[in-house]
Amino acid sequence: MPDFVYLASQSPRRRQLLEQLGIAHVLLLPHGEGDTEEDAEALEAVLPGEAPASYVERVTGLKLDAAVARRVRRGLADAPILCSDTTVALGRTIYGKPDDAAHAARMLAELAGHEHRVLTAVALQVGAKRLSALSVSRVQFAPMTAAQIDAYVATGEPLGKAGAYGIQGRAAAYVEHLAGSYSGIMGLPMYETAQLLRAAGFAI
Repeated sequence: MPDFVYLASQSPRRRQLLEQLGIAHVLLLPHGEGDTEEDAEALEAVLPGEAPASYVERVTGLKLDAAVARRVRRGLADAPILCSDTTVALGRTIYGKPDDAAHAARMLAELAGHEHRVLTAVALQVGAKRLSALSVSRVQFAPMTAAQIDAYVATGEPLGKAGAYGIQGRAAAYVEHLAGSYSGIMGLPMYETAQLLRAAGFAI
């Protein structure tokens, strides 16, 4: 049975969720000159006409490729590597992380009063084998006034989050209904992740 997993994510929420599963993990993040080719913005660029599910699975795969190369380059011990990526979609429109407060406000204005999807792809590299899963949830946002959107954006919470909101934070006040995986909306679907880890030999 593996002792630990490398987590290729800067998200404190993903670390928290992995801890909830009782999995020991070590962060495997880009840093220094050797990692300059791992430009997250370039990895997260949407291809023309790309469907949200294809997009999030492709980006997760690219991030995992980068993490696998990073482990080898640093001469680190071999262990499974876990990677995950989340995107928000309204129809076929993909909402990534907002560029700034004004961009966040525009995103929220478009999502308010509508149902959107939250797609989180998970991939686990175990030696030469790659295991993957996709979690799709639906979230119904209540209508929001411009003042409510501005007040929420002013908290700073929307920045750095796909779709410009965090369901575990103040945005929960506007979530009328959700169907799917709450942990998946946070960034790491527990059920799917546990399945992948069990397939890799972890006892959960």
